[in-house]
Amino acid sequence: MPAIVGYIVVILCVFVGYALEHGNFSIIIQPVEWLIIFGAAGGSLLTANNMMIVKGIIQGAIKALTKPGVYTKNDYVDLLLLLNDIFKKIKKEGLISIEQDIENPEASKIFSAFPKILNNHVVLDFIRDTFRSILTTNITHFELESLLENEIEIIYHEAAEPAHRLSNLADSMPGLGLVAAVLGIILTMGKINEPPAVLAHHLSIALAGTFIGILTCYGFMAPLSARMEKFALEEKEYLTVIKTAIVSFIGGGAPQIAVEFARRAIPPHMRPSFAELEAKLKERK
Repeated sequence: MPAIVGYIVVILCVFVGYALEHGNFSIIIQPVEWLIIFGAAGGSLLTANNMMIVKGIIQGAIKALTKPGVYTKNDYVDLLLLLNDIFKKIKKEGLISIEQDIENPEASKIFSAFPKILNNHVVLDFIRDTFRSILTTNITHFELESLLENEIEIIYHEAAEPAHRLSNLADSMPGLGLVAAVLGIILTMGKINEPPAVLAHHLSIALAGTFIGILTCYGFMAPLSARMEKFALEEKEYLTVIKTAIVSFIGGGAPQIAVEFARRAIPPHMRPSFAELEAKLKERK
């Protein structure tokens, strides 16, 4: 389910509840306080992060808001079919036979059959670089497994970093809301000679800053950062399936055994059954 659905629920429950209690929206809708809070948040974001991270936060947020997930069950099936085709070609024609497929995947019959993988540069480069290492070195499957685990962790760390930075920013939002509230109280103190009703109105406006900061943190930014991190974890899980298959095959496993190892490495809710995969493999023969 896209994150935007959850946001709609948050907005409806908070503001409809406020309206049902006959709340005055003119008090909580304060553009100047929003300028203070979100302007300070934007400045903090730019101060703490380079533009690559900022761009990653924006792209990751858009992706998290509009997509239910990174991969589907069919994406995993396609990956298993691709790996099976590669392994079968190596088994039949030798390791050197896939060199042209690796160096020019756009012209490869194997890769071109799976356009989504072909257009996923992270996954494609991971597969290509792995087989380049196998083709050009005498790397053992133990060394290969360690190499790939290290690379997966590096890719995951980079993919998850925007989520962590957004989480840090979310933690600061209640504090920035307090900044706006304190400024509102300072302005209210300047009107101390006004009637109590006027002072109460200005204090209510000041407290709206705290409300906006807390709601932004716990209702929007924190859940969004958690979803972005989940997407990064899905990327890691996908690469782990590739690693499992290749290490098994290079370790001496038959193509069907290596693919089965990979299938078992898929998260259960995305994993195709043995029969489903067998049917897809028979279709490609």
